[in-house]
Amino acid sequence: MNSYTILLYLHSWLRYFVLGTGVLAVYYAYTGTSARRPFGKADNAIGASFVGFMLLQLLVGLGLYFGPSQYGWQTVKVAGALKDHTVRFFGLQHVLLMVIAIVVAQVGRSLSKKRLGDLPKHRTALRYYGIALLLVLAMIPWGIWNPYRPLFRF
Repeated sequence: MNSYTILLYLHSWLRYFVLGTGVLAVYYAYTGTSARRPFGKADNAIGASFVGFMLLQLLVGLGLYFGPSQYGWQTVKVAGALKDHTVRFFGLQHVLLMVIAIVVAQVGRSLSKKRLGDLPKHRTALRYYGIALLLVLAMIPWGIWNPYRPLFRF
């Protein structure tokens, strides 16, 4: 098994950690807003976990993108390559929108920690984590739409 395959498997499996912590972060922010409970250590920790897993996923993804990938940087540079839907998705759209999702989640985490009062902290977290999670969900190449992309790599 070469390094590219290891990164591909790791990138495939890490998405579930990103999704799990993202769903928890949105849930914590929603329940904090609706129940008007204090913004505690658990809220902060789950937000940090969401952003942390997203950043780890980004590092692994960049290893794939700048490595010997059939949809990476070397392919995107070729004239006319972006006319191919798959190359355009993985070489441009997936990368760009996932980076935007990470920025949105990080900004939301930073802003929510700086807000005065528990309710504004939860509301800020809910908005930003919700947007970031929606972007992630939209840009994951789910295997249900493409049978050649497995949901779980073994």
